[in-house]
Amino acid sequence: MTTIASPIAGLVAAIEAAEGAAIDAGATLIIVESMKMEIPVEAEAAGIVRKLLVAVGEQIAEGQAVAEIE
Repeated sequence: MTTIASPIAGLVAAIEAAEGAAIDAGATLIIVESMKMEIPVEAEAAGIVRKLLVAVGEQIAEGQAVAEIE
């Protein structure tokens, strides 16, 4: 299981991947809005999204886990 962390603190603006979805390495999982910029959080490896750990509108911290990929 791989845990994906946010590289920056901000607001979860969008979720681009659904739980159970097969994704490729580099696929965008969520979009974080910080300082009026939208930063994509991407999968480090291909796999299946097992669990999303955040919700749209949630404030997250730098380094916070946002998804688990298997």
